[in-house]
Amino acid sequence: MPGSLRHSDRARAARHLARIVGRGDSLDNVIRRETSPLCLELTYGCLRHHFSLTEAVEARLARPLRAKDLDLFCLLLVGAYQLQRMRVPIHAAINETVSAVRALGKPWAAALVNAVLRKLPVRPAGDASDHPPWLQDRIEAQYGDQAPALLRANNQRAPMGLRINRRKIEPADYRALLKRADIAFDDAWLPESILLRKPQPSATLPGFQDGIVAVQDVGAQLVGSFMAKQLRDGSRVLDACAAPGGKLFHLLESGLELDVTALDNAPTRLQTLTEAAQRLGHEGFRASDGDACGLAWWDGEPFDCVLIDAPCSGSGTLRRHPDIKVTRTPQQVLGASQLQGALLRNLWRTVRPGCTLLYCTCSILAEENDQVVESFLKAHADARAVGVELPTGTATRHGWQMLPTEPATDGFYLARIDKQP
Repeated sequence: MPGSLRHSDRARAARHLARIVGRGDSLDNVIRRETSPLCLELTYGCLRHHFSLTEAVEARLARPLRAKDLDLFCLLLVGAYQLQRMRVPIHAAINETVSAVRALGKPWAAALVNAVLRKLPVRPAGDASDHPPWLQDRIEAQYGDQAPALLRANNQRAPMGLRINRRKIEPADYRALLKRADIAFDDAWLPESILLRKPQPSATLPGFQDGIVAVQDVGAQLVGSFMAKQLRDGSRVLDACAAPGGKLFHLLESGLELDVTALDNAPTRLQTLTEAAQRLGHEGFRASDGDACGLAWWDGEPFDCVLIDAPCSGSGTLRRHPDIKVTRTPQQVLGASQLQGALLRNLWRTVRPGCTLLYCTCSILAEENDQVVESFLKAHADARAVGVELPTGTATRHGWQMLPTEPATDGFYLARIDKQP
């Protein structure tokens, strides 16, 4: 790779990081068009280890950099990550990072970057948790002896799970396609679930463009499979907060003939859902643009099953979205829990008596999970939590919690609430 391209990778990673750290932009949005494997590795890695890298760099700066030089500070993080977490020769890591200051338009900083990087150890000091203190405190308070393993798991790379579209191909036939393509994989708990041993771009998967396979975390697939077991042909179903549609599509691939409404309040997200549905060949549902905290979208006919895949902190997906550790705040978690309660209270009105509401999040925090459900149950005499059991995870007081310490899954929470007749 020519030196100028390597410099560009490091400079782009620094700019990506500055947008996330400085402006609170999301990782998904920032890297949407990024194609360089090196740039992606540097961006993800610096976010996973943001706190220890920041501490190491700040300790070796004579004075803090100016706010307008945040991109330069992020370039120092990029250099530190290469030295401490990658198999890049020391001289290459330093020289290429120093050269990248020109791509940032700050050639005056070459000597500074060189001096700081040469002071850094080539291995991280100790076993840092690399979580913000407020989140580490909550995980330790909730999980006790499990917390160290959970913190370590959050800093690993996320697995790549696939869901075979059983409407288009038999699971055994798709596995044969992967073997012919020399793509190594392991089976998961469901016939349609696969874990790739090495992640790769989705577009390179056999049959991806033809809609015979989708990328979806295996834990999320267990939620969809559980939902399908609560239903029968003809069931009227609401998927609230439906985009991007993974659980919805899994449900439509179950073989059941269902009357499904997919609701979301963001037209752009609904468009993404619709495009994915077209690729997968799913037409048998209604997509509705509406606010799940209101009922303006509802025709008044109750549902046999309502799924609330609630907006949350995403604390169960830190392996996949390490930017959450950098951008999320305790105030946002509180706001999410209040929204979750509002969604439960409002959508409960649409559940047919004798039927079911499923509440799930991709959070590992009780304040977004069991505590939200408990508050709802106390306020609704006609609501009863029913036990959930999945192939992995543990029971909680009101539901079921999966954790990323199980390498195959993200952290997911699921509760089933039945409406008394």
